[in-house]
Amino acid sequence: TGGIAGLILFIAASLQQVGILDTTAGKAAFITCLYIVLVPLVGLLMKRKIARSTWLGSFLSLVGLYLLSIKEDFSIGQGDLLELIGALFWTGHILYIDHISRRVDTLKLAAIQFATCSALSTVVAIATESASFAAVLAASAPLLYGGFGSVGVAYTLQIIGQKNASPAHAALVLSLETVFAAIGGYLILDEILGGRELLGCGLMLAGMVLSQYKNLRY
Repeated sequence: TGGIAGLILFIAASLQQVGILDTTAGKAAFITCLYIVLVPLVGLLMKRKIARSTWLGSFLSLVGLYLLSIKEDFSIGQGDLLELIGALFWTGHILYIDHISRRVDTLKLAAIQFATCSALSTVVAIATESASFAAVLAASAPLLYGGFGSVGVAYTLQIIGQKNASPAHAALVLSLETVFAAIGGYLILDEILGGRELLGCGLMLAGMVLSQYKNLRY
């Protein structure tokens, strides 16, 4: 089970990273986070009951994500297509974690997922890249941060959190990475947040809160 989760995570992350070479960061973020609506849609196919509040929250978040991420004419290129395929795998990852997280030990699942993703990434890197030891050492800080911080810590917390959260709600919460990225860019990199970006952040936060409003259920 952990191996399958690690494989899905590896494919999703690889498509995201390769795709971003041929598209903008904003478009990559928007297309990747289409799992906001893909997760509840797939849930319907799996005969899950999706609350009206979740649909409204997903719609608000999607509009907010567009305002936050897309600053140019929207068109689909090769990189965008890879990001879109990746979004399908991110959707599969969320749904698969929901399926197995209540049945197995979460920390063991996270450890196996981490090890699988790491091993596959190492094999592909050796096969496709020519990196020297000095280059790896020079990039050790971001590599360790991305490996342990993202896959190790963040996805471990995702597995633990999804034991008590629906897949649709998990997708909404995970999509807030775009909001935190924008805020982090403002605080750390002195990037400017205009009215459009602030409105997008507000709509995404509102969508997440609305999705928890139980009285709007069918």
